[in-house]
Amino acid sequence: MRHKHGYRKLSRTSAHRKALLKNLAIALIMNEKIETTVAKAKTLRSYIEKLVTKARVGDFNAHREVFAYLQDKEATKKLLNEIAPRYKERNGGYTRIVRTRIRRGDASPMAFIEFV
Repeated sequence: MRHKHGYRKLSRTSAHRKALLKNLAIALIMNEKIETTVAKAKTLRSYIEKLVTKARVGDFNAHREVFAYLQDKEATKKLLNEIAPRYKERNGGYTRIVRTRIRRGDASPMAFIEFV
């Protein structure tokens, strides 16, 4: 039983999970809206909101911290220069999850995750 367990494992090893979240975060930053499973979207929400909170500062150290998570120059630049300044006055809640459909192959619930 997973009563009060801290995070979703997503049926992956820790390294695979870390790579998955990094790639989903890059895709979300570059496209500003992606479709994925509900479990991945919920996990990605906490990951990306922490990054946006760090990026809101906008200084060199924030740039280094965000790049350490993403390892992608274009995504880091877009997050710091375009996305984070939109949320200067907002205290959290930068993303929205909208459930869309049931995937035909494995009946997994799907959802859009996008920036508000």
